[in-house]
Amino acid sequence: MQDLRITILQADQVWQDKNANYSMYEAFFEQINETDLILLPEMFHTGFSMETDELAEEWESSQGMEFLLKWSRKLNAAIYTSLIIRENGKFYNRGVFVGPNQNVDFYNKRKLFGLGRENEFYSPGEKEIIVDYQGWKMNLQICYDLRFPELIRNRISTDGNPAYDILLYVANWPARRIMHWEKLLAARAIENQCYVIGANRVGEDGNNLEYTGSSMVVNALGEVCASNNSSKEGIISFNLNYEDLKSTRQNLPFLRDF
Repeated sequence: MQDLRITILQADQVWQDKNANYSMYEAFFEQINETDLILLPEMFHTGFSMETDELAEEWESSQGMEFLLKWSRKLNAAIYTSLIIRENGKFYNRGVFVGPNQNVDFYNKRKLFGLGRENEFYSPGEKEIIVDYQGWKMNLQICYDLRFPELIRNRISTDGNPAYDILLYVANWPARRIMHWEKLLAARAIENQCYVIGANRVGEDGNNLEYTGSSMVVNALGEVCASNNSSKEGIISFNLNYEDLKSTRQNLPFLRDF
């Protein structure tokens, strides 16, 4: 299987200003030459907001989705992030995996952040979503989901292979608990014998919460392969190698004992 080039945009999201965020991401996108998959932080064009009535978009006519589809096509790369969606009278923090062929897979965040009152405004998702992209199987996750390992326990499927190869986390994870973010990303990689990609924001939001990034790529041994812990905006790129992952799983066949 071919390598997969991952690119993380560690961005300072403009609070509840979609057009300003579009412009900011476009400036980042113009710097990307070639990649297979781009991750943007959670609620990419609003920040982590509870203003659902004002900011939510209808699933069938979302401008945010139009923006992502346009750039996915233009860059010939998949994009994974989340945004606020209204559907059937409910609001969702919806993860969207947009392919360059314009196919869309979506995941509704299952664990809502009670400390930030997310559970008062949004409805939880109900199921795991694993996407097959360029032969790699990717499990879609969002921020607070990271604290709940039971959601995504990897296992051997009926074909004899692990259920997934990569965990994707997009987040607005604050600086005051950034150590938890870093250690939990590594733990999820070790226990599930997979790559873990975490895309977090930087800057300060409308609730005066500070964010320091620490976006990173972690391998199946829990080793950080690439990261941005500078508290600044920036682009991280890294090539995931399937043979390295396969070798780790063969040498340490722990998933078969689950």
